[in-house]
Formats: sequence, structure tokens, C-alpha cells
Amino acid sequence: QVQLVESGGGLVQTGGSLRLSCVASGDTAVIINMGWYRQVPGYQRELVAVEYSGGTTNYADAVKGRFTVSRDYAKNAVYLQMNDLKPDDLAVYYCYARARARTFWGPGTQVTVSA
Repeated sequence: QVQLVESGGGLVQTGGSLRLSCVASGDTAVIINMGWYRQVPGYQRELVAVEYSGGTTNYADAVKGRFTVSRDYAKNAVYLQMNDLKPDDLAVYYCYARARARTFWGPGTQVTVSA
């Protein structure tokens, strides 16, 4: 089992920045990928960014050039630096980890962007 806890969400004005953090605990040695999804009420959860175990990253088109995902393997952590935030980025952001063919989720952190 892998447990995930996010932090860093909040309220920010359009054009502002936030940094989300997520720390994993439990069976962290088997984690392969870590990243972030987001969800708006009434819509499906969508991938925001992921860093694979080899260091390759992947981003949703909507956040390319604005968001940066990074991992700290020593701390079993993944981060999401979000710059130039827009009202469309308003969502609950979920950290996830892929391990042993299972996906583990954090409880989520709210990001609100005011116009």
C-alpha cells in the first residue's frame, strides 16, 4: 500500500503561481510513476502532468509551458509548480502514484483562481 498526502493548494489571482507538494509513505520502493490529475465537479478527472521513473515527463496540452512536474526520489515526493494560472485551472488536484499495477490517490487539494 502507498499513502499520499498533498499540500500547497489555495486561492490565487489570475497570472499567479502555486506549488503543490505530495509525499508518499508506505511501500514507496515499488512506485514507478508519480504525477498529478485534476477534476472539476461534473467532469472526468484528467491528467495534468506525470514524471515516469526514467525521468521522462508528460503534460496536458492545456498546461504545457506553464506547469512543471518534478520528483524528489529521496523524499518520495512529487511537486507541481504552476505558473501563470488561469481561471480554467480551478479544480481539485490529486496526486497519484503508480505501483504494482495499481494506482494510488491522495485526498486532493483545492486550487482556486480568481479573475
